[in-house]
Amino acid sequence: MTDANLLTDHPALYEARFPDPGHLAARWAAHCLRSHTAGPRVLDLGCGTGRDAAWLHRAGYDVTGADLSDAMLAHARAHHPGPEYVRADLRGFDLGAKAFDAVVCLDSALLYCHTNDDLDGLLASCRRALAPGGLLVAEMRNGAFFLGGTELLDAPATGSFTWQGTTYRHVTRLRVDRAAQLLCRRRVWTTDDGAPPVEQRSAWRLLFPQELRYALAAHGFTVLELHDGPGPRTEPAWRSGGPAPTGGADGDRLHVVARRT
Repeated sequence: MTDANLLTDHPALYEARFPDPGHLAARWAAHCLRSHTAGPRVLDLGCGTGRDAAWLHRAGYDVTGADLSDAMLAHARAHHPGPEYVRADLRGFDLGAKAFDAVVCLDSALLYCHTNDDLDGLLASCRRALAPGGLLVAEMRNGAFFLGGTELLDAPATGSFTWQGTTYRHVTRLRVDRAAQLLCRRRVWTTDDGAPPVEQRSAWRLLFPQELRYALAAHGFTVLELHDGPGPRTEPAWRSGGPAPTGGADGDRLHVVARRT
């Protein structure tokens, strides 16, 4: 069994596993930017394959995509051109003199900040990158959900998909490391082409709504929205003209819009 990240090491496979033909995540982010009158200069932090950055670029934004993965950046430049793509560690980055009107951080990328120092590094970097009044827009797993919700932890999850004639199957187990406040995932991939199994381990910091408010305030941000949905990965999902957020925090996703003060 090899130890690798099958999906993030193979960006085309990642996009096949997580298709977003309607560009829901990017459209939700654009809705937040419009709702709070953000300017055109956008930093997509943790941009991954570049799908969302490229959609925002086509929508008229001046987009820079930043990621730590060379494989993801190469894929983004080749398959989702338009934005500028740069290598950066979200836990602490400095992109020079350019000031952004918004930082967008989607799909729990913010939760790769596993420690308080990591989180401080990200928020300090975002503040430094933003023009006064700029926005931070993020969506992520909701730590508060795991105070009572156990359905994601009770049993292994299985799934499969087929890409270019090969079927990929996975068994995924989640557990909570309460002392470290991490949601830990162990996923084993198998394929029908005779390749050895691939074990993938990853973790996300579990942030609670009030904890996130406190961290943002400490770094000079005012929270404008903080809620469990609807968003691009909720059920039902966000849709243009759909219901407004209720302000609750019971769901398994958390959405935040904060302004640099």
